[in-house]
Amino acid sequence: MDGPRRRDGRTKDDSLAPGNQPRQAALLHFTLDALSTSAVVLDDDGAIVAANDAALGMLGRSLVELIGEDFHDLLHRDDHGHTMPRTRCPLRKALLEGGTEHGDSGRFLLGDGSLVPLSWLVTPYSLDARAPGGLVLLYEPATVELAKDDEEGTAPLTELERLALLAETTTTLTSTLDVDEALHRLVALTVPRLADWAVFDLLTERDEVTRTLVMEHKDGVLIEREDLQGPMPPVPDESPMPLSRALRGAASSLAGPSTYQGEPDSGIAVEQRRLFTATGMHSAVIAPIRGLRDVLGALTLGRSQRPEPFTVADLPLLEDLTRRTGLALDNARLYQRQRKVAETMQRHLLPQLPSVPGLEMTARYLPAPHASSVGGDWYDAFTLSPDSHALAIGDVVGHDLDAAAGMAQVRNMLRAFAWSQPTADPSAVVKQLDDAVMHIAEVPMVTMILGRIRRGDDDLWHLRCTNAGHPPPLLITHDGQARYLDDAHGILLGTGADRPRRDTVTVLPPRATLLLYTDGLVESPHHSIDRGLDRLRRHAASLARRPLPRFCDSLLHGVRPDDNDDDVAMLALRTPDRPQE
Repeated sequence: MDGPRRRDGRTKDDSLAPGNQPRQAALLHFTLDALSTSAVVLDDDGAIVAANDAALGMLGRSLVELIGEDFHDLLHRDDHGHTMPRTRCPLRKALLEGGTEHGDSGRFLLGDGSLVPLSWLVTPYSLDARAPGGLVLLYEPATVELAKDDEEGTAPLTELERLALLAETTTTLTSTLDVDEALHRLVALTVPRLADWAVFDLLTERDEVTRTLVMEHKDGVLIEREDLQGPMPPVPDESPMPLSRALRGAASSLAGPSTYQGEPDSGIAVEQRRLFTATGMHSAVIAPIRGLRDVLGALTLGRSQRPEPFTVADLPLLEDLTRRTGLALDNARLYQRQRKVAETMQRHLLPQLPSVPGLEMTARYLPAPHASSVGGDWYDAFTLSPDSHALAIGDVVGHDLDAAAGMAQVRNMLRAFAWSQPTADPSAVVKQLDDAVMHIAEVPMVTMILGRIRRGDDDLWHLRCTNAGHPPPLLITHDGQARYLDDAHGILLGTGADRPRRDTVTVLPPRATLLLYTDGLVESPHHSIDRGLDRLRRHAASLARRPLPRFCDSLLHGVRPDDNDDDVAMLALRTPDRPQE
């Protein structure tokens, strides 16, 4: 499959095509290593072609991470640590114009996520006669200039910059439904742009206060101060102190060390005095974070290194920021409540596995990463008679509450049909279920496998199963041979097609593992399902002698594609050793 697209429409893999970049990149890398200065070679569009070891060490990145990536997009940031428009980047402008320029503007993003100021020089560098490009040298700026910049502080934002910050805040916060992620994103937007410190005090649903996040900007890096985080005293009803008022929803206000130097009127005032002492903040602004209905908490921005104090003129911007933060936190909390309900629902929908003498049985369910944690994938196992047991796995289209409700309908009907005719072939039960799905259940389409397992007269376990459009079961022997049981594959449920369904019988060897799974374990939007099935087969074979719970966990960790956005259900069983004669 194609690699990720670059801005010019080419993929990263285009630059690695046979006979093209690998040999050239290796030669360039070898040549550049003669330079002690960090050096990066770019093509005419700004994509990285090669880099020497000095650059890899300075940037904290591997050559694989760099080759083919856009230098500006991957590495270059403005003085506040944010992505700058490509049209305003002097380094990129010099590259495109084929000139030689040097500068100290902006910061560079290292592999560990930190930002560092670096000086740079860019000059034309021909890759070959038909491929102009550029050479970028990176080096530490003069420390004297840095000290001067620190003493001067950051200039106040212009009105245009304020509007841009608010727009960026809206875009950044509305793209996440995770509370912690939203808070960290707001810190990245405001520190050090507006302050040296950011402090979030949030109210729980029981009106308890938690100092959720304290971040400090120091030596160009954002540091989380866990020693200043934790539970806080309750909000006093009448206190006029700034944080207490903000947590009650009052207007924003200024604060400083002197604000909390008198006799404290509450436990929160004591904690605020400790905060100002520990952080060295000489000036702060505190504003409430309001949701649609309730006060969610308060944001404190503080200055300790920057000499200029906050003024009343800074309050409107802070209130605009906290207003947007409140909407984002409201959405995130609503999502988390729905997620909790969904997880509870899922736990009740997925069954407890029966205890079958002589068989080990384990199941796993992993929700879709970006859905509501509940979906249409399901497994089931239940007793049909003293010597016969049913195994099932299926997938109702979708991974939301509607899919989960449809899954519950299908699973319950399957149980009823199978229980009412315990000796019927699985194919007959599935045909009856297909008719019911068409006329009773409110589901679009369903894939599933139904099997009946019983111990035979030969003391081996026999599996009779039918497959309705589902990925085939995988049988792994104790010696590591793995094969798919795909003889009884038929059409999925809910299509309205009246086609015969088949059963197949498989004798399970001693100490063998049978795996039923849903397509979320093997499907990827960027690879064929055959590749996923082959990956599963090879991994399962290598894990043949792992204990069954570890076998399942290792498969989930090692096989499920990283770009998968579906839920996963697995049902695995292991047969016993052959009885001694």
